[in-house]
Amino acid sequence: MDLHVSLVGRRDLAGQIYRQLRVAILDGRLRAGEALPPTRELARRLEISRNTVGVAYDRLTAEGFLTGRVGAGTFVQEAGPVARGAPAASPLRPRRVWDDISVWPGRMPGIRWDFRAGLPDVRLFPYEPWRRIMAGRLRASALDDPAAAGDPAGLRGLREAIARHVGVSRSVRAGADDVVVTSGIQQALDLIVRVLLEPGDVVAVEDPGYPPAVMLLRAAGMRVVGVPVDAEGLRVDALPDGARAVYVTPSHQFPLGMPMSLPRRRALLDWARRRDVVIVEDDYDTEYRYGGRPIEPLQSLDEDGRVLYTGTFSKIMRPVVRLGFLVAPPSLHRAFRMARYVSSWHAEIPAQAALARFIDEGLLARHIRRSRREYQARHEHVAELLGTWFAGRLEPVPSAAGLHLSATLPDGTDDADLVRRALAEGVGLFALSEFAVTGPPAPGLVFGYGAVTTAEIDAGLRCLRRVIVGRG
Repeated sequence: MDLHVSLVGRRDLAGQIYRQLRVAILDGRLRAGEALPPTRELARRLEISRNTVGVAYDRLTAEGFLTGRVGAGTFVQEAGPVARGAPAASPLRPRRVWDDISVWPGRMPGIRWDFRAGLPDVRLFPYEPWRRIMAGRLRASALDDPAAAGDPAGLRGLREAIARHVGVSRSVRAGADDVVVTSGIQQALDLIVRVLLEPGDVVAVEDPGYPPAVMLLRAAGMRVVGVPVDAEGLRVDALPDGARAVYVTPSHQFPLGMPMSLPRRRALLDWARRRDVVIVEDDYDTEYRYGGRPIEPLQSLDEDGRVLYTGTFSKIMRPVVRLGFLVAPPSLHRAFRMARYVSSWHAEIPAQAALARFIDEGLLARHIRRSRREYQARHEHVAELLGTWFAGRLEPVPSAAGLHLSATLPDGTDDADLVRRALAEGVGLFALSEFAVTGPPAPGLVFGYGAVTTAEIDAGLRCLRRVIVGRG
């Protein structure tokens, strides 16, 4: 262990060593069983007498903090119960915006039936092929020169694979040079803010909308304005005149679930063109579509290059695979590369290489096909039960995609109270009102089915019916 000891002056050197080691043991930095450097080595590093180090070690041994083992060395015998922390008293304070930001979703202990939106079923993920590929990428022979591998935009092979994947599966127009690999949609949005927006700029978002995106924009100093949605998606006629950017989820509005109609998409593009506004298209789960015609992305309809297209692999793989992407026009390539570089340089290299191989071998497409069948069965089952068991109490919002369904409640219903009471019975789900941005919250419930199996859906919704309707 490279033990840090700092000596000041030439007085009481043994005492200084003793006190610093004692504090390190008490606050847990040095744990029970850890070896200390030999007295000769520590004395050489500190440029002092070996006897001086020996005096400190002997005192700690006498007090029971250290123990010596013949032929093995000196070890910590007793660890302190109190973990070390930064000084409690500090004049530093965060900006006030951070007082209103919290981790979303919050912790929901005691969940037996997990209907929270946004969670995929990790049991469907093909772990063995992924483990094989990842192990191969971690071999020394597979790792490139670190100085050459860290392209801020991401590994070339992965960017080529992503461009092919979104071109085939989503009709997105992109080449490898247009793709920036990110750690998810959140980071893509953060890069967009850094490159294109200034503090105080107005950003329009769907209302209700995605809480983490709203929190990120507010934390960056943006003025966030919620824009209502209807059966056709974002209401273009309600967009604020002074907006510099619009953040939308047109393929599967989050959280309500409807797609943006083609006329509404064209109207949004026309509105943005006339006002020189950037559109951020968040296409977070378009792979899971269960009916109707394929939805044309805004990016493929865009003729001016003002749509920035973002996506993630966390929903179709597993949340711990923190990889996503941003597709940008050539005029922004260098700026996004530099923004990625100054924020966190690049994503983890082995994971990027593994994902490229996973896509190229057809494993991602195979996984999507298999999981789509399973999610479609759950989608249809939840929709059927909501329409029968909760008739007159919940009104499902029509949706044919994704990993969740929403349903509205009668005006005046306290949906947050329903969620609390459901959680007390072991049912975890979200209240629609918590997705409100600036408009009045509409009561309702959001039902995710990614983390609950088909067999568990009946029991979970039966329990929820007892909470809402009063009978099983």
